Amino acid sequence: MTRFPRTRAPHAALEGSVGSRRTVLKAAAAALGVLALAVPGAAFAQDYPNKPITMVVPFAAGGSTDLVARTVAQAMSQELGQQVLVENKGGAGGNLGASYVAQAAPDGYTILMGTIATHALSASLYADPPFDPVEDFTPIAWLVTVPNVLTVNKDYPAANVQELIARLKEKPGEEVYSSSGNGTPLHLSGELFKTMTGTDMVHVPYQGSGPALVDVISGAVPINFDNLPSSTEHIRQGTLRALAVTTKTRAPNFPDIPTMEEAGVPGYETNTWNALFAPADTPPEIIARLNAAANAAITDETVAKRLAEVGAATVGGTPEELAEHVKSEVARWKPVIEQSGARIE
Repeated sequence: MTRFPRTRAPHAALEGSVGSRRTVLKAAAAALGVLALAVPGAAFAQDYPNKPITMVVPFAAGGSTDLVARTVAQAMSQELGQQVLVENKGGAGGNLGASYVAQAAPDGYTILMGTIATHALSASLYADPPFDPVEDFTPIAWLVTVPNVLTVNKDYPAANVQELIARLKEKPGEEVYSSSGNGTPLHLSGELFKTMTGTDMVHVPYQGSGPALVDVISGAVPINFDNLPSSTEHIRQGTLRALAVTTKTRAPNFPDIPTMEEAGVPGYETNTWNALFAPADTPPEIIARLNAAANAAITDETVAKRLAEVGAATVGGTPEELAEHVKSEVARWKPVIEQSGARIE
């Protein structure tokens, strides 16, 4: 896969550079280190933040990642004393927005609301990944984990997972399902379902959960794999029928929805998570400031309650813990992706 072109120069001083991004950034960091010796206390980090911060969501508005981002960003704004502005940059299963942040200046003013898609699946799904989830980012904080959910249009003629499987086997390759995009955990949830049930259906990718849900509710695409938070209100309102959650245990906010295993697919389990990342080489003082603000945000009583209401379980912790989580997730999903046969050129 061809790497995505830069949508803007990370910094005016880098425009026209023929060196690698990492070489240029390290040179810049070295220059700043010399400057720090002349400026007591390294004012460039101590004064952070002194302007608004952009939190890039690599999916369209209206999805689970967008919901978590806007909830957390508001609380982080209060902690940091500067606005944290959410900017949606959907496309390519989250890779477009993630690539944008990977190429941004490592100054703490452009950060990523990363997901399992950008930091666990992309490395194995793409023939030519546009970024390295470990080398091209600095971890900030692991925020939440959320279940995925299999839903159908309210008028779809399948009341449970077993009836869906029977229908798919009667009409192999004729039914379609939607997800928030190629290479997302929801795409993989659908492919894993097909593999484990011996069924076949066509995947229709969207640029985010929001657009996908519109077509499922209308009946244009009758089957959907989504993160539970973005489908929550539609399930409660009855415009979507939830057949199963994809985690080992039932979701506390929907105790009547069975797990996929309870619904008759033994061993099936997927979930997703959200975490904050900065470009590689972001100064540790800035990462520490962002980490403290992120942890304070998700432990705020109002924020935690809001996230719990939509099925998101808060995590928190150190940048080092997030780094280890990313490495373990890349390793966990690689064999799943290989077994499913999913591949994006």
